Amino acid sequence: MKIDLTDTTAGEINKALVQGRRAIGTPAVGMVLTLVIVTDEENAYDALKAANDASREHPSRTLVVVKRVSRTPRDRTSSRLDAEVRVGADAGTGETVVLRLYGEVVGQADSVVLPLLLPDAPVVVWWPVNAPLDPAKDPLGALAQRRVTDTYAAEEPVRELTARAAAYTPGDTDLSWTRITPWRSMLAAALDQVTCKVQAVEVEGEEFNPSCELLAMWLADRLDVPVRLSPSAGPGLTAVRMDTTCGPITLDRADGSLATLSIEGQPARAVALKRRDTAELIAEELRRLDPDDTYASALRYGVDRLDTVPRQAVGEAPGSSGSSGSSREGTPDAGASEGPAKAEAPAQGAAVAEPEPVEQAAKAPAKKAAARTAKKAPSRKATAK
Repeated sequence: MKIDLTDTTAGEINKALVQGRRAIGTPAVGMVLTLVIVTDEENAYDALKAANDASREHPSRTLVVVKRVSRTPRDRTSSRLDAEVRVGADAGTGETVVLRLYGEVVGQADSVVLPLLLPDAPVVVWWPVNAPLDPAKDPLGALAQRRVTDTYAAEEPVRELTARAAAYTPGDTDLSWTRITPWRSMLAAALDQVTCKVQAVEVEGEEFNPSCELLAMWLADRLDVPVRLSPSAGPGLTAVRMDTTCGPITLDRADGSLATLSIEGQPARAVALKRRDTAELIAEELRRLDPDDTYASALRYGVDRLDTVPRQAVGEAPGSSGSSGSSREGTPDAGASEGPAKAEAPAQGAAVAEPEPVEQAAKAPAKKAAARTAKKAPSRKATAK
């Protein structure tokens, strides 16, 4: 059931929620939290779809705050609030209210959301895109116990991680951190099977993916060993290699769904490590509402302390100079089997004949041919006689 309200107030929206629950025959409220989604019109549909799928595990009241851009000075001075109330099958297992803010009310979003929060229930705020640098100091973030951001959607993810570390407040979290939960579980389980000491780690993943940096910082923080970050073609994280005193431990995922776990002295095993969608990530974050101390410790480790390999062209052959040639300049092709045998190196101190210039070498055959022709041709005097 959908109820559209134009130029409305928070009181009218609460009345529409009660009216909708009575219309579908469920007057009681059976929701466990309030999820506030702060987004724009472009990303509102995908965010709301993920929240509805997650509500099957966590029945909640979802408030979608869409801040509309005013195009003229007159629109910026006028204030308006439009709402779309969804209950029943249109809202998953909870209730959904889509709030569209216009004009001056855009800067007072917390005053609009506050009367619509469920009483005595935790509040979670999620920014799918355009998250503030300090979520805890944001007016809407100040209302929540948990604040969810996604540095993967930022233009400069690595710089965003540095800003998140500087402004971290207990209750902050990141979906890029949630994406590596299966990797952390698998690596921890692999280390439980051996009694060796880890000496070095290499994390391989696609460029501009903050999950690679977060996993590398977590390993460096937990194991206290140097961690190297290497680029790959993706998708996402592709491999983690740990050098131990008992041999290498490798977790390799090339296709984004199935990974191979290799431990020295044990047969290689295939493990499910698929890339999860946003609905699964949000559902995992809503399972715990207390501060994530492990995330805070890994985030504060610092990206600048990692050993990062320069981002070169992925797939470039080792030792290549980036040109179209198959070998380095001045280096013969070791794989060539045709042609004469290699000449012996000249003795030390022996003079080496300098090669003729290209133009002189090209003109030499022509000069020899002209000389032979001149010898065969009779002279002018002989012809005259």
